[in-house]
Amino acid sequence: MGHHHHDSDISGKRLLTTMFLNFLITGVEIAGGILSGSLSLISDALHNFSDGISIVISWIALRLSKRPNTEQFTFGLKRAQILAAVFNSATLIAISLFLFREAWIRFRHPSQINGNIMVLVALVGLTANILGTLLLHQGARRNMNIRSSYLHLLSDAISSAGVILGGICIALWNITWVDPLLTVLISAYILKESLDIVREATGILLMKAPAGLDLKAVCDFVESMDGISNLHHVHAWQLDEHNIHFEGHAEINDMNVSEAMPLLDRIEVELSEKFGIQHVTIQLETGRGHGQAVIANGKDRHQQGHS
Repeated sequence: MGHHHHDSDISGKRLLTTMFLNFLITGVEIAGGILSGSLSLISDALHNFSDGISIVISWIALRLSKRPNTEQFTFGLKRAQILAAVFNSATLIAISLFLFREAWIRFRHPSQINGNIMVLVALVGLTANILGTLLLHQGARRNMNIRSSYLHLLSDAISSAGVILGGICIALWNITWVDPLLTVLISAYILKESLDIVREATGILLMKAPAGLDLKAVCDFVESMDGISNLHHVHAWQLDEHNIHFEGHAEINDMNVSEAMPLLDRIEVELSEKFGIQHVTIQLETGRGHGQAVIANGKDRHQQGHS
């Protein structure tokens, strides 16, 4: 647990450093985009600005997730980071759609662009974005919240590289249509990555069964244990990216409490080691589980409560 908090402290410091870098890039690229007339440079600036905002949100969510559990929030605020990931990705989706529209207008009405200014300003952005991705790379492996900010920076690094190539084409051959083309390509990539994060994060918020967890294998394993004849009313979900919860009702053979407690302990240890489940809640029953579905719906549970 101490190691986890140490990692969070390091990630928080790196998030703040990256935030300042992004706001600096934003100012430079907006000025450069106005001077050069480059839409792709301004689009890169908008992405960098959204990066800075997303990093602020990620940092706040990281701080909130470390707060202790309370009577009002018995799970703590661990899902604050999941909400931040959804918000940041949704912002990027909106920006991408806006830039699609702007690129279409530029395709129809080309304008004169100074390729030399484009290249110089984009080089500044590329350098800062590469530094930012290096700062957040390690934390992005273990944390969806930081990964959403990392993807912001990675997409902007790719975007800056594209703007540099576009600026060279414009400076050497006056191919102005490459500017809106790059805007479309950059926005399409960002849209795809953002949708992936939104899909994963909303799955957690909607208590979807964890990806990669074979629920049938888990149930079969529990039912194979000596003393358990049936497992039903099963639920599997994630509190956040790293905490999988599993609960169910287990029909047991005749045994006393002293025999049942070691069985529960064994289930908890085995499910953690074999399936990576961190929190196990098993309700032991006798004479109630026959004929019950493995996955119960609300109607079944309600009817049982009044039977």
